[in-house]
Amino acid sequence: MILIAPSLLSSDFARVEEAAKIAEDAGADLLHVDIMDGHFVPNLTFGHQLVQALKAKTKLPLDVHLMVTPPCNFIPAFLDAGADWISIHLEASVHLHKDIALIKERQRRAGIALNPATPIHLMNDIIRELDYVLILSVNPGWGGQKFIESSYAKINQLHNWIKGQSLKADIEVDGGVS
Repeated sequence: MILIAPSLLSSDFARVEEAAKIAEDAGADLLHVDIMDGHFVPNLTFGHQLVQALKAKTKLPLDVHLMVTPPCNFIPAFLDAGADWISIHLEASVHLHKDIALIKERQRRAGIALNPATPIHLMNDIIRELDYVLILSVNPGWGGQKFIESSYAKINQLHNWIKGQSLKADIEVDGGVS
């Protein structure tokens, strides 16, 4: 099944609520909210307050992509704010199993995000715990980048791995998708 999750990073930040409504009316399945802390990536974006405000304004599930370090300091606030899906970067988490367990304990979908140059085999010890894997097809931190063509091979490799092991993790792709 293919789901469409428009990124609010592409919206006019002064009109995020309107952008969410447009996406909902257009048939989006969920809203992707990129959270950047200025440390893991050089840019700053939204906080948990925006997620809380959006939760009250849309019926769509909120897919929160945490580009932050350390994610354990941010996960509880985004869970409390109403995030339905939370992905954290394998590269940013010191205690990956603990962070994923924290998300799943609250009955939310837990995912791992992978930078373009991060090999998928690094998820070997956690993939069975995941609801989804977020493949970044651009380098994290800035919107408007061009899709990295080698992402197709990585997506195919991940698909074959998940299928070959009869795992249940979905695949999400983020960046430069049109």
